[in-house]
Amino acid sequence: MFFRRNYLFSQLFLIIWLFANTLTFAQKQTRNATTDELISRKDTSYVLLNTALSPIKNDTTALLKFIAKSKSVNYHEGTSIGLNQLAIYFRNTSLYDRSIQIYEEAIKEAELCTNIDFKVSCLNMLGVVYRRTEKIREALDNHKLALELVEKSERTDENAQRNRAISRNSIGNIYLTLNQPDLAESEFSQSMEIEKKIGNKLGMAINYQNLGGIASTKGELNKALNFFKNSLALNEEINSDLGRVICKNSIGEIYLKQGLATKALALIEPTIKQAEELGDMYYLAATKTNMGWALLELKKYEQAEAFIRESLGIAIKHKLQYYVAENYGLLSEINESRGNFKEALEYQKLYYDNQEEYLNEKNKLYMYELIIRYDTDKKKNQIELLEKQNELVNLKLNDNRKLFSASIILLGLLSVIFFILYRQNKLKNEKEILHLEQTMLRSQMNPHFIFNSLNSIKLYIINNEKDKAVYYLNKFSKLIRSILTRSREKDITLKDELETMELYMNIENIRFSNKIHFELIVDPDISTSQIKVPSMILQPFLENAIWHGLSSKTGEKNVKLSVKKINDKKIEIQIEDNGIGREKSREIKLKKTINTQSIGIYLTEQRLQNYFKNMAGEHSLSFQDLKDENGEPTGTNVILKLPVEHISKIES
Repeated sequence: MFFRRNYLFSQLFLIIWLFANTLTFAQKQTRNATTDELISRKDTSYVLLNTALSPIKNDTTALLKFIAKSKSVNYHEGTSIGLNQLAIYFRNTSLYDRSIQIYEEAIKEAELCTNIDFKVSCLNMLGVVYRRTEKIREALDNHKLALELVEKSERTDENAQRNRAISRNSIGNIYLTLNQPDLAESEFSQSMEIEKKIGNKLGMAINYQNLGGIASTKGELNKALNFFKNSLALNEEINSDLGRVICKNSIGEIYLKQGLATKALALIEPTIKQAEELGDMYYLAATKTNMGWALLELKKYEQAEAFIRESLGIAIKHKLQYYVAENYGLLSEINESRGNFKEALEYQKLYYDNQEEYLNEKNKLYMYELIIRYDTDKKKNQIELLEKQNELVNLKLNDNRKLFSASIILLGLLSVIFFILYRQNKLKNEKEILHLEQTMLRSQMNPHFIFNSLNSIKLYIINNEKDKAVYYLNKFSKLIRSILTRSREKDITLKDELETMELYMNIENIRFSNKIHFELIVDPDISTSQIKVPSMILQPFLENAIWHGLSSKTGEKNVKLSVKKINDKKIEIQIEDNGIGREKSREIKLKKTINTQSIGIYLTEQRLQNYFKNMAGEHSLSFQDLKDENGEPTGTNVILKLPVEHISKIES
């Protein structure tokens, strides 16, 4: 429920990024310029104007006066920067509708300026407001337009570089909201490279915070903690109160995930006062929500509920949709812990109604569990009454009846045991095969795979890439239909298996921005329509090649699936990738705080053994570690040999 918090705190940095960053740069160009002097000179430097207006950025009266004077002399740069500063003030006081209205006016003025910095700044800042109010598509459109303007200008000055970094960081945060961590990490890395190049400590701190959010989501808690601590250290250097609040809350959340609730509470509690001093309701809602979470983990339910309800009131008043949902979720957990399943269910429904679609499946399962537990609690008294009545009836039975009943029961149990023992040997193989097939289907129909595939397609829709969205949606539907159809069959033709694997690779390749080159080579002497193999037998090997071999590799990514004829009675199937190799993959896996053990290969081996155990001819499965002349790993090759003669005899 809480995995997006790190993302949201990461996004909060952007609220002050542009204007804080430009301050030092602009001070190199101007000192003590008054607003009247600016208007009389009609300066066109964005950084100079932004610095000059910094002393009055929280004085709405002075800003309105400056805007009015600029308009009276058609000074578009002054009008735009003044409206931009005014919109920031309303945004930071949580008056988002008013802020959006002013930004739209500021953009119109910026379009009349010769310097694109004014429009780029307005677009990026407007994108921040949209992200705060969960209007993801509008936010993405504004940040992408800002980036396009900077790229088209081909400028390489410091302010242009900062604008690039801001846009990429913002786009990365939106990808996080859409649960696309790989795409987000790419944007953050580019942003970090720019910030290091120009020596911007605030920008570096922001990107460390973002990267920590990604690591936390992947379960790499120690790695996330290091990123957050690096961000905090940089914020201490630049003396940013906002940065301290964000970083300490993020570190506190890692402690909560590690089960260190007391340590988390000690870190989060002081940030509440700091957030109140900042005066931004968004930060205040965030810190109070985290405080309630920590107290909930310590089972201090009354105190936890008080903080959560305070945060909920703030969130509802200022239309902070994310924190409305989060606080309903926490109230559901509190009531569940107290045994109030009816109230827990009601709050869970409120949480569900306010949450984004990508958590629907998880919430449905949780809601169903609450419904069952609530119904159980509701009927508890009736069950206890029936049990007492049964006890009274049993006490009235005489000894002979008890002995007779016991004898009948014992005889029945013995009969059942003998029958089970008789049938067990006969059904053992069938049960093992059925179990393996069902487990393999669940593995292939992994909810994360389905969810990530649909999210990737949704991203094409959001980016208005309709042709790609339709193309991959067709591929995805064919793959799901193929998996469901093949799961009902013990074996299928090799032709059908290879077609399904091509669909699978097409869908998985979306996550890698279509950077994986997949090659299918079949010996012309092989009639794939006449050879049968166990259904979905190749999928686990392709999945391993992608996620353990290629996901951590940079540069060219290749997967080759080849089918060769050994002789008239055997074929050989090879799946070769140019990934990081099995040894390096194991090292990366061991470094993760939370590891998920894949069972696909084990299940495949068991299926092969059961499939061929009663047939003549032998099969084999082996792995070959590929290395270059210096002994460095260059990939992995899976070699599967199957007896054709006996496969071709099996009836579908």
